[in-house]
Amino acid sequence: MLKRKRVAPQVVRDEGGRRSPGGTRLRPSTRSIRLIVVAAAVLAAVVLAACGSSKSSSSSSSSSYSATPASESSGTKPTGSPIKTFTITSIQAQAVPTYPNIKETAVAYEKWINGKGGIKGHPLQITICDDRGEPTQATKCAREGVENGAVAGVGSFSFFGANIVPVLEKSKTAWFGICCAQSAQELSSKTVFPTGSQPAYGAATVAKAYEEGCKHLNAVIVEGAQGVFEPVMKNAAKAYNHPIGKFINLPTTVKDYSPQVAEALSGNADCVAVIFGESLFKAWMPAWQQSGTKARMYGAQGNLNAQATKGFESAAEGSKIVGVYPDLATKPWAEMREALKAANVNQSLDYDALASLGDWNGYVAFTKIAEKMTGTIDHNTFIEAASKTSGLETNGQVPTLDFTKEWTEGPKGFNRLFQRSSAFSKIEHGKVVPDTEKLYDGTKLMLGTGKLGPGV
Repeated sequence: MLKRKRVAPQVVRDEGGRRSPGGTRLRPSTRSIRLIVVAAAVLAAVVLAACGSSKSSSSSSSSSYSATPASESSGTKPTGSPIKTFTITSIQAQAVPTYPNIKETAVAYEKWINGKGGIKGHPLQITICDDRGEPTQATKCAREGVENGAVAGVGSFSFFGANIVPVLEKSKTAWFGICCAQSAQELSSKTVFPTGSQPAYGAATVAKAYEEGCKHLNAVIVEGAQGVFEPVMKNAAKAYNHPIGKFINLPTTVKDYSPQVAEALSGNADCVAVIFGESLFKAWMPAWQQSGTKARMYGAQGNLNAQATKGFESAAEGSKIVGVYPDLATKPWAEMREALKAANVNQSLDYDALASLGDWNGYVAFTKIAEKMTGTIDHNTFIEAASKTSGLETNGQVPTLDFTKEWTEGPKGFNRLFQRSSAFSKIEHGKVVPDTEKLYDGTKLMLGTGKLGPGV
């Protein structure tokens, strides 16, 4: 994606500092891999905003950062040898979205857990590596993590899982707690332990619309993403015995979406599923408001949000948001909110987004597994412990996780999609607020064999 001069990374101290599902079975077919790789590229526009990204044109001589030392935290100071982890994402880039909220969240988690005595008396030491939007740099980040003796890569989001996972497979190091698997390897390799549920929200969008009384639903999907979203959305519609009126392709280069809005509202549509990134709403919302429609939008967490609808609040009022995690304002994230505040993170960033929520959830899950381990905690023992973990609770951030059972009954390529739930928020007076604190299972929904499951 991004072409920049490569600079050798250094490790420095930090004082405060596009996505998509896909995959195949353990022995994937060539056709499945090709479909998934293509989907991963074109779906970036959807997940970028969903992950709460930001743009940056700055450059840096450093690609790796360490969070604040444990000695700067309050409370009991852990005294054991450090438990090292690494987190990979794009932080400094010129032409791709970046995810400084992942870095800030990881810093906050390290301070928070070490301020509580660390993990079994050992300080957690996180290194954040900037892949700079380059596949070769992502590979380098993975290699550096392994060479530095990391127990696992945790809470990351990178477009280059296909480059990272083979490095970790070779060294038997876990790619753990990722929010948004977007490569074939990330949904098939036994080295990978996703805790997020994408692309379950596509199916849940349809279910939510029909359960709220929508009679005529059309769907608008960003160009190139139909191959991934249409099948699960059609399955969801089948489960409700209510087919979607039409699917509209949304080009990414158009500045006026009036024709697409008109088509989306055709057939007396009273609801429209909008599966595209936050940036595209800048062209969508003027046309949506001008249409004078009373139809309700159903969109993805971090895409359909306050930033996307700013200036068009009345037209967006009542829109529903479907995501992987409950809203940041809800009870499961109380400790995260406390930690972010204590760490004095950059308040201009969006932390109610898949990237930051996923990073925190990944580290919570990692900590809970590590705390139950006996003996040495290293990359070999951790991946073994993770593979044997069932009944893993993360304070309601996601449903109970069972890493011992792959999803072999699901669509080809989703073996490592251990949980398939969705949560809901809404736009109210220009702000995103929780619609419910519950998570709803989409396992049968994605297959078209049942409706959205009960909330947990």
